[in-house]
Amino acid sequence: QVQLRESGPGLVKPSQTLSLTCTVAGDSITTDYYFWIWVRQPPGKGLEWVGSITYSGRTYYSPSLMSRTSIFRDTSKNQFSLQLSSVTPEDTAVYYCVRDAPDYRGFDTWGQGTGVTVSS
Repeated sequence: QVQLRESGPGLVKPSQTLSLTCTVAGDSITTDYYFWIWVRQPPGKGLEWVGSITYSGRTYYSPSLMSRTSIFRDTSKNQFSLQLSSVTPEDTAVYYCVRDAPDYRGFDTWGQGTGVTVSS
């Protein structure tokens, strides 16, 4: 059974960098054709795709967040991480890490989500 678990601070000050890590169990983040995703949901709003890292390490970012976003991985720990710089209160959200399965199966496994508040 594949499990994803987010970790990181729940409170970040404005202008600082938000850092989250997703630890994956039950699958390797290098398994062919799987993508590993970060999405977020601000309070009262819908889900927003933040970015992705593929099984080969290639990254894709939301155009609206690209200038502030970095996604990277540690294959030895089977983890992938998100860094979002220069945060503002608008970055307050529940952040989820997700597995995106190939062959159009979509987002098939979600972490439980971690709430991040940007506030001084």
